[in-house]
Amino acid sequence: MTAAADLDLPLVASGKVREIYDLDDRLLLVASDRISTYDVVHPNGIPDKGKVLTGISAFWFNKTGHIVPNHYISATEGVPAEVRGRAMAVQKLKMLPVECVVRGYITGSGWKDYQATGAVSGIELPPGLRESQKLPTPIFTPSTKADVGHDEAIDLAQAGEILGDPDMAARLRDVSIELYSFAAEQAAERGVILADTKFEFGINSAGELILGDEALTPDSSRYWPAEGYEPGHGQPSFDKQYVRDWASGTGWDKAPPAPEIPQDVVAGTRAKYVEAYELVCGESFDAWLARTSA
Repeated sequence: MTAAADLDLPLVASGKVREIYDLDDRLLLVASDRISTYDVVHPNGIPDKGKVLTGISAFWFNKTGHIVPNHYISATEGVPAEVRGRAMAVQKLKMLPVECVVRGYITGSGWKDYQATGAVSGIELPPGLRESQKLPTPIFTPSTKADVGHDEAIDLAQAGEILGDPDMAARLRDVSIELYSFAAEQAAERGVILADTKFEFGINSAGELILGDEALTPDSSRYWPAEGYEPGHGQPSFDKQYVRDWASGTGWDKAPPAPEIPQDVVAGTRAKYVEAYELVCGESFDAWLARTSA
């Protein structure tokens, strides 16, 4: 699914989607075409998914540097030819042990928590909200980082305890909400709703707070088409929901190994990812491929 396995570079880490390689004074992040549901990776992937994730991340890293610095250096300079388009050279960071989730709409696990308690991550919300409804203001709902299994939702005070610094937790909240608000406004101009997103931050060698990992991709965010949006139920999204819907109807017990994804589902999912790139970035996906292969 990628040529990453052939790279003659020291492997730093390998996750469900990405490999990270050492480039001496920087890192190489390579996004594969792997796809998982219920935290289990399927044996076949989605062609070009890694390139979409990298292209969208690069787009937002270039757009949001005025809010907070990020780790992105280049998608071409120092990037081996065999992984161009799906890889980026980035700064080395000491990553912070908290996932920074911002919700502008009530959906997903936030909706379940709200139905049960009227609150999300300790934040009381107005009564009578409907599923997928826009919140009065975006909320910061951090979570733990789980190496295995699911992340767990926490509140701001717990984030401060994990970080050992309540002021840093408050700063992460403020920066994350500012990033989300900026991106949501930009996306709305292109007919896309950014319902929620997840950021990861680190500290660089100079002690600065830096946005890392991926940024505002369909894997780390819920993007909905503005056309047809209607609160009161779930919304179609530009992500792997196509695969989730198929997987939930297969009878698979959600335990490894995951079943192979049928080709029609693969094709439909690839189309959703490419559509997300083109809507969010305002250019053809082929333009990204051409820019990074030159």
